This record gives sequence, C-alpha cells and structure tokens, in this order.
Amino acid sequence: MTSENALGGFLRARRELIKPKDVGIATRGRRRVPGLRREELAMLAGISTDYYLRLEQGRDRNPSDQIINSLAGALMLNEEAAAYLRVLAVSPPPRRRVRRRPGRVPVGIDQLVRLHLDMPAFAHDRYMNVISANPLAEALSPCYRVGTNVLRTTFLNPEIRELYEDWERAAHSLVASVRALASPDLDDPQLTELVGDLSIRSEDFRRLWARHEVRARTSGTTHLLHPQIGPVSLNFQKLEITGTERQIIVIYHVLPGSDAAERMALLANIAATTEQSAPIGAGSPTDRQPGR
Repeated sequence: MTSENALGGFLRARRELIKPKDVGIATRGRRRVPGLRREELAMLAGISTDYYLRLEQGRDRNPSDQIINSLAGALMLNEEAAAYLRVLAVSPPPRRRVRRRPGRVPVGIDQLVRLHLDMPAFAHDRYMNVISANPLAEALSPCYRVGTNVLRTTFLNPEIRELYEDWERAAHSLVASVRALASPDLDDPQLTELVGDLSIRSEDFRRLWARHEVRARTSGTTHLLHPQIGPVSLNFQKLEITGTERQIIVIYHVLPGSDAAERMALLANIAATTEQSAPIGAGSPTDRQPGR
C-alpha cells in the first residue's frame, strides 16, 4: 500500500495528471514528461524548485501545513485527496502493525440488508469484502456475493467488464474510493497484500492505482448491461456503519413506476426462482479472497 516515499509517489502521480493548459501554462514543442514539470508545480505552489524536489525524492518529510495547503491547491486536489496528502505528509511514530481479523457485520445491519427485498442492498468492510447481501444484490452482480471482494472481482472476473456500460469509469471510481476508505491507515498489512496481489495480476488495476486519485462516492448512479434484464440505471446511497471499522452499507434505489423499477421487479422474480431451485454460487475462483 505504501512505500518508504509514499508522499513523493503521490506528488509525482498527481503532478503528471495535470495538463499545463489547465493551470494557464503555455507550452511549446514536444514535452518529455506528462503533466507538469517539477519547476512548474513548484512555481504554482509558491515554493522553490529545490525544496519541491526534496519533497518528491523523499529527502524532506516534514512540510509545513502552509506548504501542504499550497501543494493541494496547485495540484487541484478535492477535499478527500487533500486530506490524504496531509496524512502522507505526517511521519507517524513506528508501531507494530497488527493484521486485523475479518470484520463481522452487526446483527441488526445484517438483518436490515437481508430483509430489504425490494432493492439490492449489501455491506462491505474497509477492504471491500462483501459481508452481507440480499438475494437481489447477489443477482445483480457477482461483485455483491457474500464472501467475495468487490475490488478483486471487478478486475479479475471477466463477467464484470461486460456488466458495466462503462467499465473503465466504474473501475476508476472504485479505485479512488478505496484510497479514500483506506486513509488514514495507509500501511495496513491486509490492504497492502490485496493491492500487491492485484498489481501483479491486473495491468488495469496497476495503472489506475498508480494515479493516486482519492474520491469517496457516497451516492451516484450505476449504469449496467445486465445479461438477464438488459440495460438498467440504478441510483445508490452509501452509509458508514457506526461502531465498526469503516464498514459500509450500500443501497440501490429507483423511481417507482420507472423502466428501471420494472426491470428490477423482473430481476427480483428471477432471483426468487433461483433461490428456491438452488443456492446462488460463490462466484469464479478469481474473485474469491485467498484462503477463504
């Protein structure tokens, strides 16, 4: 998840995402680097090029709040990314990292999720492991089957690429939200293991993770091309479960009487029939967590 120079890696990645024209810098001829040059970002942040170079190379690890705020502004970071930058800029005291046991969803939340039958609902932990889901959520996507990992399934299960109307956009958003969920505990061993495994197995994940984008989506719309009910657009709402280590409940919803509502009613009938005839499978081997 992190390296000895996580701050430098973040600054470099975010610098390379900014187009000079977006910050009023005129360019001439061919540029050898994507995005901004170091001296250009330093100028925008109001600091010396030499000092910025020390930050990016990890030779200075204690920038002031004023410098961090200036860099956040120059990099055009959103609120979550700016908070993430502040976490990286603080050198925490050495501490022994303890591997967390898999979290359990509170009984009341589990009952709420499973009894919320009209619309898909599921819950996941801070590592994106699905810890509770109703039948409609499991019928909606292989990502939402209990015991799978949403991040791993999105990048390693070929079915998911066909499910989303715009898989690249969905994957991009997911990776950015994982970074937001991980902060401030950036060196968590279990998350480091997950990110390391996916970086080896998925070029797409490695590319998107390297962008260092941070954005928590608490609501929005998902556009799917479901193999059984066709195209459907669903609104979603995410709520953090209090009293847990960043467990999230996700609930989809549609307007009553809409085309999406009719399609979801059809999926509910299919899910009910499937549940009566045979238990829903646990997904392909690629979307399961190691050792589970």
